[in-house]
Amino acid sequence: MISLKNRLSLSYALFISAALLVLTLVVNAFTSLMFSRLVRNNISERSGEIVRTISEQYNPWRNGFDETTLEAMGMHFVHEGYIIRVEDPGGLVVWDARSCDMKQCSLIIQTIGDRMEQYRPDGQLQSRRYPVVYQGKTVGNVMIETWGPFFYSESELQFLSGLDRLLLTAGGFFTLLSVGISLLIASRIARPILKAADAARHIAGGNRSIRIPDTYKTKELRELSRSVNDVASALEEGERRQKQLTSDMAHELRTPLTCLRGNLEAMIDGVWQPEKKHLESCHEEVIRLIRLVEDLRALNGLEKENAPGTSGASPPMRELPDKTGFDLSRLLELVAGGFRGKAREKGVEIVLDLKAAPVTADYNRMKQVFINLISNALAYTDEGSVTVRGGTAGGQCEITVEDTGAGIGREELPHIFQRLYRTDKSRSRNTGGAGIGLAIADAIVKAHGGTISAESGGSGAGSVFRVTLPARQGG
Repeated sequence: MISLKNRLSLSYALFISAALLVLTLVVNAFTSLMFSRLVRNNISERSGEIVRTISEQYNPWRNGFDETTLEAMGMHFVHEGYIIRVEDPGGLVVWDARSCDMKQCSLIIQTIGDRMEQYRPDGQLQSRRYPVVYQGKTVGNVMIETWGPFFYSESELQFLSGLDRLLLTAGGFFTLLSVGISLLIASRIARPILKAADAARHIAGGNRSIRIPDTYKTKELRELSRSVNDVASALEEGERRQKQLTSDMAHELRTPLTCLRGNLEAMIDGVWQPEKKHLESCHEEVIRLIRLVEDLRALNGLEKENAPGTSGASPPMRELPDKTGFDLSRLLELVAGGFRGKAREKGVEIVLDLKAAPVTADYNRMKQVFINLISNALAYTDEGSVTVRGGTAGGQCEITVEDTGAGIGREELPHIFQRLYRTDKSRSRNTGGAGIGLAIADAIVKAHGGTISAESGGSGAGSVFRVTLPARQGG
């Protein structure tokens, strides 16, 4: 199986090499085209210069040309690739390069043909007639034969050959450079992925504390690293909570079992008589154990209802079979009324500030939520008040239970909805709590598609629990 690094390197190298090849071909074609145009212009200009040079050799006193000079000039032009024939106005040949040195002319033409075979194999000799004008009067004609449609001189051919070699060398160099850069880029991309894979294997092997750098400048690599770190953190936290749960469960079970064992052993050893008060003490511990087991069973069922679906969201409320439409404010009045006697005994005032809050929900489960919240508020408030507010805004019903009690430490706020977590273990045990009430409330609210949160200014500053639920459409 090909690695990601090799796949990326090969892809980058092929892409860059193809781009360089296309660029080289385009540059070569464009250069050849432009150079050919330049050569055509040079041939045209040179032909004009030849005609002008010959016209300067016209002798008006003799009404003709100096053949000796024409021969010297003509043979010079032949070596440049221009075969000329000079005629008088009547068409008679004054001087002809082919007649002068046919062998030399043929050799020059053959050399030019061989030279142009690579660029224009279809080329051939082409001739063009130019008038020779002296002082505004046509005094003859010049026939100029050249390899057409154009030809390269030896120096021009050397220039083109050098350019081709340069492009080929540059293409090869940049291809090798692209392979090196591709390997470097692929390594930089693959290295974080390999680190993430290695970290995932360590996490799967039980090392939850491993972390990888998440400071990469590439967004996707940074997100990958952070995701792996988040998974490791979540698993580490889950493992910690699992250990804490085991410890808390042992603690919660040990207290009533120890008490129950001590009472039974006292009666077995004859220290206590099996009287009613001793049996009632054992019965209370059994009831505490049963309540703890029932709370855990209820919480487990609620958490199953809240298990994410395929979309990752909480299940819809139709999974709750006992939904009915009712006003939360009426429910809150009923629940608060049941605590007024206990509140008076503690010298705490229960204040209600309620407006209509119509919802569609499981009545008994929502009653359990607010019993837990108001009960907790009273348990942790020795003086002052417990205020329950409720109403509807923006399609949501919002209920707050605010107390003036002991408050919750900032470091404890993120954990108070975890099962068996208690901010004051000794006090909760005295009041019979096992740290499950808020976890149950959290599960019920989430099963209804709502939210529950807690706020506190710290120890001694009181607490505010806020519950939001979707309001019933149409009131």
